[in-house]
Amino acid sequence: MKVIGAGFGRTGTLSLKVALEQLGFAPCYHMFEVVGRPERLQEWLDLAEGGKRDWSGTFSGYQAAVDWPASAFWRELVDFYPEAKVILTVRDPDRWYDSMAKTLYPQYLQAREQQTLFGRMVQPMIWDAIFDDRFDREWATERFRRHVAEVTEAVSADRLLVFKTGEGWGPLCEFLDVPTPAEEFPRSNDSTAFQERITKRQEIADAV
Repeated sequence: MKVIGAGFGRTGTLSLKVALEQLGFAPCYHMFEVVGRPERLQEWLDLAEGGKRDWSGTFSGYQAAVDWPASAFWRELVDFYPEAKVILTVRDPDRWYDSMAKTLYPQYLQAREQQTLFGRMVQPMIWDAIFDDRFDREWATERFRRHVAEVTEAVSADRLLVFKTGEGWGPLCEFLDVPTPAEEFPRSNDSTAFQERITKRQEIADAV
């Protein structure tokens, strides 16, 4: 593992995944590696409930990990991979909350109501452990700010990049000491794209 993403979901983590893979840090672990994979959902559920850690096994073959569920264990991963660099993706807390309220939070509520394995996995790992099963704006944005403070205090400055994906390739490539690609920095999974993806999945499910 060469790069650990410590940022919350909806902070540009999919764009970062794509960018890291373009820079040679491939493959990069992301929630998309988990959704739709019952064996991986169960693995993370077990971890969230205090199961035995096998980080080398979980991330076998991966050079980077960003987004939840991995970033929910950022402290453990930072210690387990002492040579890995750490990227904390950030954005304006209110804009982050608006994005969460349109995408991941309603998806979670539906999964919890339907008692899916995904819902059972994210309940203890994200909504309980991180947000205390509460997601009003004041509480959630304060938790977001506190997370940023916790990461910046815990990780040494020479090992950490606090990064907004809108900053583009420059800070990221300098931090990772790699050449800057000619292509534009990737922009992936905005709220509209997220909703379209969820709608498409539902249409497929309804057709089965």
